[in-house]
Amino acid sequence: MRDDNLTERQRKWFASVVQGLERDTGKSLADWVAIAKTCPETGHRARLKWFKETHGLLQNRASQVLDAAFPSSMGWDDPGELVDSLWSDPGSRAIFEAVDREAINLGDVTRTARRGYTAWSRKVQFAALRPMKGGTALLGVAAPVDLAVGLAARKSQSWSERLTAQIMLATPEDVRGVARSALAVAWNGA
Repeated sequence: MRDDNLTERQRKWFASVVQGLERDTGKSLADWVAIAKTCPETGHRARLKWFKETHGLLQNRASQVLDAAFPSSMGWDDPGELVDSLWSDPGSRAIFEAVDREAINLGDVTRTARRGYTAWSRKVQFAALRPMKGGTALLGVAAPVDLAVGLAARKSQSWSERLTAQIMLATPEDVRGVARSALAVAWNGA
């Protein structure tokens, strides 16, 4: 995993996963990588399941091992490629670019590309954006729901539980109002 796609806190967390892996299992990351290469499965989810059922290795540790064993399978080594594939729809891409500009302009921000969404962090994640059908995007922020009209309580999303409010964005212009204020409040708390 590329370090420029992670905050300092995330880098430390990933390092602690590797240290704990060796401490708790008696096997180094290299040992686990060798085991991963014997996995009969080819898909990421199937490999995670195989690790849990065969070796008792749970998701965080198994994902770390799989990323080391099959770097391109997770896609994290090329954040630009993840962003391009996730934001391929022109409408949602324009919204992403508007949110990205706002978030990055706040300063001291790390953008993290994921398969299903893009996240922005300072020390911790303060915002995430997921493309939706029809060229729209859903913005999740670590801000109070009652901050402004238009914010709603977070519904089930796979991003950080810190992101307690969300707003649907239909156009890049939607980023200028409530979304801009919510991003600033969330950034302040991160």
